[in-house]
Amino acid sequence: MLTFLFLNKSRRIRWALPCLSAALACIVFGEAWAQSGPAATPASPPPAANTQNPTYLGDIQPLFMASCTRCHNQQSRFIYNWLDYKTAHADRWEIKRRIWDSWKGSYYKEAMPVANSPESLALTDEQRLMIKNWVENGGLEGVAPAQAQAQVGAQPQDDRIAIGKRLFTACAACHQPSGQGVPNVFPPLAGSDFLNANKSRAINIIIHGKQGEVVVNGVKYTNSMPPFPLSDQDIANVLTYVYNSFGNSGLEVTADEVKAQRSQ
Repeated sequence: MLTFLFLNKSRRIRWALPCLSAALACIVFGEAWAQSGPAATPASPPPAANTQNPTYLGDIQPLFMASCTRCHNQQSRFIYNWLDYKTAHADRWEIKRRIWDSWKGSYYKEAMPVANSPESLALTDEQRLMIKNWVENGGLEGVAPAQAQAQVGAQPQDDRIAIGKRLFTACAACHQPSGQGVPNVFPPLAGSDFLNANKSRAINIIIHGKQGEVVVNGVKYTNSMPPFPLSDQDIANVLTYVYNSFGNSGLEVTADEVKAQRSQ
């Protein structure tokens, strides 16, 4: 009898040990996954909007304005102006090779934007993929978001500031997201005496661009700013955002004011 009880107890122990080991393994694995798995997710930026089916006006032109305008602009003589749809569409395969293939090491020419430049560092993996997909999907023109917004009519100032903030990404590569600019290279927009002194001048600079020397907060800057292919409402929105940010004067710019300056 005692022998039977001892053997029965031994069998239960032999069956229990594997179960206990499996349970401990699950606990250890679960804790390791909780510590290592999710931690890798926030390190990658969220996917850009419309990555799979982007259009030029809705998705690609804003990226070009943010990362390509220092070279590929309306004033360029020897470099294609990628801010123009027809030009960008005709050159789209070379755009893909420079922005995607060279970056992946499968094209012999230098990647664009130039490596380690502010524009290159600001361009995310998802945005590069968006440009690649735009090219491979046929380079569709699409409709600019501002055109759809214009049909809605007048918008509250807070909404216009929010739209202007998104458009400001085209300025942030040079003037920085904080508006502080780059010392001795690109002037600040934050607390800028040059900006706050003359609203009409600021409008004209966005419409027509600016070359030559400017003095901002007592510091001289010699650089060039290309004109941006923005609608009157877009220019009004981005300037309203800038004037209501970075410690500036809080002015509002309207599309009618931009239209008036453009006609001159």
